[in-house]
Amino acid sequence: VQLQASGGGLVQAGGSLRVSCAASGATFGHYAVGWFRQAPGKEREFVAAISRGGTRKVVGDFVKGRFTISRDKDTVYLHMISLKPEDTAIYYCAARWDVSGAVSVRDHQYGSWGQGTLVTVSS
Repeated sequence: VQLQASGGGLVQAGGSLRVSCAASGATFGHYAVGWFRQAPGKEREFVAAISRGGTRKVVGDFVKGRFTISRDKDTVYLHMISLKPEDTAIYYCAARWDVSGAVSVRDHQYGSWGQGTLVTVSS
């Protein structure tokens, strides 16, 4: 599966943004999807994940209550509100073939990655 992340941009602190991950080349419904982010000088970290059917979702502790994840047939969305300057990062979506309906927070379990979209939150 090929992934294309989009929707990043510049937003003021307290604002909201939705980034998208569009899939092609495979039946996206067979894949669980995760969002990860990497800020300058920092390691990549888990943000959110959703199961292949969309029934299971998990978000990172530091974004709980502010970020939500959803999906439709060919796209996964990361909805972000109350953005903070520390949310500034490149956001990557990733997909993993899955038959169990599970979600994963571990980046090494994802085999397909998009190119990333930059989110910048100004103070």
